[in-house]
Formats: sequence, structure tokens, C-alpha cells
Amino acid sequence: MKRFALESSKIRCMPQKEFSGYDEFFTFYLHKHSDARNRAMHAAGTVLGLCTLIVPSVIGHPWYALLWPVVAYSFAWTGHFLIEGNKPATFGHPVWSFVSDFRMLGLMVTGRLKARMQVGTSQADRRSA
Repeated sequence: MKRFALESSKIRCMPQKEFSGYDEFFTFYLHKHSDARNRAMHAAGTVLGLCTLIVPSVIGHPWYALLWPVVAYSFAWTGHFLIEGNKPATFGHPVWSFVSDFRMLGLMVTGRLKARMQVGTSQADRRSA
């Protein structure tokens, strides 16, 4: 499968990155979030996105809940484009990226993210050797 990217007013074809499974994708996903400021933007976007989904329904304005993706992804994509300087994994793997946002948030809240990122780095080092 191929996808297209806009670069310097030219459209070029890029091969889709393939993964053997979700664990390999999650290691790739964490690599895309190596800057703590980007991870903070993702955490804020995920939490505010959930609030945007839940609060309008509770207060009787459910149509506003449709804004959750705008709120959540505006934080996440700002983190990628302006802080990390990379392309969001959402573009190539939307479902796994959505799940990974919550998994990364859970690891952040429980204090296990640093250890998981180190595991991912050592796995990537073994594969490249």
C-alpha cells in the first residue's frame, strides 16, 4: 500500500511502514513521541478530548461532543509538527495510534512510561544490529 505526501509543492509517493504486530507498532509509536513536551501535548489532548466527549452529554448539549477529535488531535498534531518535527503515526495507522494514545497516557499516569520506552529502544537496537 502506498500513500502520498506533500513536500515542497510536490506530491511524492511514500511506502507504507508495515509492522509484524501491535507491539512492534507501539515501539515505533513511542519513538515518534520521544520528546516529553510532545507526550505532554498528547496527554492534554487525550484528557481534554475525553472531557469534550463526556461533558456536553452530561450538561445536555450532546452535539458539542462531536468536537472531541478536533480538540484531541489539535493538541497531538501540534506536538508532532511544532515540537517533535515528525509526522503523526495516525496518518498511516489510525486505529493503532488511537489505542496507543490511551496506552501511552496510562503508562504516563502509572509512572511506567520511561521503562517501556527503554525496552522499545533496546528492541530497536537489537533489530538494527
